Formats: sequence, C-alpha cells, structure tokens
Amino acid sequence: MARKTYSGPVVGVSFDGDVCQHAAECVRGMPAVFDVDRRPWIDPGQADTESSAEALRQVIGRCPSGALEVVEH
Repeated sequence: MARKTYSGPVVGVSFDGDVCQHAAECVRGMPAVFDVDRRPWIDPGQADTESSAEALRQVIGRCPSGALEVVEH
C-alpha cells in the first residue's frame, strides 16, 4: 500500500498502511479524525482550528510505527 495523504484546513495527515502496527493510538487519541468505520477513515478536516491541529500533531506523534505523519501546509 502506498502512503496516502489526507488534506485538512490547518494540517494534513499521511498514512502508510504497510507500516501501521494497529496500536490504535490515533483512534483513541482523536476519534473525530480517525474513525475506522468511516471512509476515508482519516479526516483532518475535523481538526479545523490551530488548537485542534496541535492536538492532532500530538496524537500523530504517539504513533509507534511512524505510519502516520503530519503534513504541514
């Protein structure tokens, strides 16, 4: 699986499913952005303020595999 990028109004998120270890830190940390029952399952549009974007950066920083990365605009 190639790395996919999802754009948001403040920051974007890129994801590589081949690297993911399914630790679910993202789902637990920010379920409005990471919802496995929704397609696409990553919606950085939910982090539409600088404070929520900062929370998203912190959640992505806890990803143990590096499958998630912040894409700054």
